[in-house]
Parts: sequence; C-alpha cells; structure tokens
Amino acid sequence: MAHRELNQLSLADHIVGQRTPANGLLARVTELLDWTALGKLVGILHNSAYGAPSYPPAVMLKVLLLQQWYGLSDPGLEEALSDRLSFRQFCGFSLDADVPDHSTISRFRDALRKAGLDRQVFEEVNRQLDAKGLILRQGTLIDASLVAAAVKPPPTPKEPPLPGPDGKAPSKLVRSTRDPDAAWTKKGGKYHFGYKGHVGVDKLSGIIRRAKLTGASVNDTVPADELVCGDEAAVYADAAYHTHGRERDLLARGIEAYLMRRGNKHHPLSQAEKDRNKEIGKHRGPVEQVFGRMKTTYRWARARCLGMGRNTTHFLLLCTALNLKKMVVLCPP
Repeated sequence: MAHRELNQLSLADHIVGQRTPANGLLARVTELLDWTALGKLVGILHNSAYGAPSYPPAVMLKVLLLQQWYGLSDPGLEEALSDRLSFRQFCGFSLDADVPDHSTISRFRDALRKAGLDRQVFEEVNRQLDAKGLILRQGTLIDASLVAAAVKPPPTPKEPPLPGPDGKAPSKLVRSTRDPDAAWTKKGGKYHFGYKGHVGVDKLSGIIRRAKLTGASVNDTVPADELVCGDEAAVYADAAYHTHGRERDLLARGIEAYLMRRGNKHHPLSQAEKDRNKEIGKHRGPVEQVFGRMKTTYRWARARCLGMGRNTTHFLLLCTALNLKKMVVLCPP
C-alpha cells in the first residue's frame, strides 16, 4: 500500500502552536536527530501499490518512541495522540488529521519486528550519537535485570510430574501456556517468572551500546561477551560475570578487565580483592540508573507483551528512547 500524505499544517496549527508551551524533549529530538536516515531505514514497511494508504513509517516510528517516553499502552497512546498538541506536532499531524488507532500502532510495531528493523533503528540512532561525539569508549558497564512477565506465573501442577527418562522428577516450576518464552529463576531466595534484560552501557555518557533480552533463567554470564563492543578501554561488571577465561580474553584484546571477584569456602576473598571489588562498584552506578529509569519513569516493571520476539522489540525501542533522551541532556541548547 502507498503511504498517505499528511495534511499541510494550517494557519490554525501555527497560531495554536505559538500559544502553547513547547515540549522541550520533543523539540530537541526533532532538531538533533537525522530523521531522513531513519525514514529511509524503515521506509520499506507498508510500501505497496495495493490497499489503503498507510501512515508514513518514519511518523509511526515517532509514535512508538512517544509510547516509550511516556509509558503508554497502545489505547492510551491513541488517546494521547488525539488530545496532546505536542504529540501531534512531533509526529506532523495537523489539528484536523486522523491519528493511528491502537491496532495500527500494534501492527506497525509487529512489522518492525518481523523485518528485523527494531535492532537496526537502535543501531542507527547509536551511529548518529557516535557521530556527535557522545560515545566516549572509556569503559563499558555490563549488567542485567529481571522483569516480570506480562502474564501471571503458572501455578504448581496439582499432580506430581512424572519422572523423565533419567528417572529424575522434572521441576514443578512449569512454563506458561500463554507465554512459553517466559522462564523461572531464583534470586535472593525468591522465585521470579519472566525475562531478563542485558545491557552494555558507555561508562561516561550512560548511552546503551548493546542490548539483549533473554528468559529469566539465562545466567548473566551467558550473553556477557555480546555486550562487549571491542573498542572500549575497559569493561566493568559485578562478580556474576567473572571468569578467568573472560578476563584473559579481554586483556588479550587490549581491554582492561574490571570484573569483581567472588570467593568461596575454599578460596575466600583477600582484603585486597575486597577493596578492588569496592572500587569497581563505585564505577557501576550509571548502569544501575539505566534499569532504575526503565522500571520507574518508563514503567517497565512488568513486560508489556507476550513472547520473546515482541518483548525484544519493546526492549530495543525502550533502549532507543533512553538514548535519545540522554542525547538531549548531553546536547543542551
């Protein structure tokens, strides 16, 4: 289907816009970002000679970013697009223009996922931030955080599960039939059901350079090497990421390995190792702040979608939105 032409802004739009206080975040993102490059990237979506004209993909991408910045559901976003002048101005909708409904928003997000453009958008935004000199490469902070699944944890089966081929009884922590990608894990003596977000964050700028979503049962150390960019001066991580092999590999690549050590009953930590861990911990604040903002300001305390694919798209859009807001902070008017 062809892309619809948005109505040219009228005199009424300009008068109302002048009398309404500007939204600083949206105005600066509009000014600082190269939307032409992003438009070319997502322009292949819904570009067909058949069917009713669709909204321009670049406009729909702006709609999805608004959703992340303001923590809105699809119906809530539809309502806000109708009511909020700053949202209309950011997307280019005139006062009398129709806005996408919640099903259109959902379908576009799904199309973005199926085309693999969710990660490409994240990477293109980071490329632009790097071109502005915002990624400093003095260190990468890696960490992970649990997020509850959108569905309730499945109850323990009433009947005891039958033993497997090895004669051992399977776990009573069963998967959900509604969201089979969500998984169980135990942390701090409590069981958690859902997903785990993994990030690699630029040490001084706080920009997320790497992002990956897994089931909650995946150990932090498994995707750790994917979070290392390779061009940073150092890597900082807590004890969950420490292995002698990873430490040797980082040093061989010319990257300082500031991985906190963990002791055991046979090899307790020396006082020097404890002091080193404490010093590394002082540098890890920005990565903790990233997850703190995700779960409070951006309302990611619980997953929004069902399935690994849809939740990964949401996670990448969330990281992209965080990076754009960081860009506005690092590039004051």
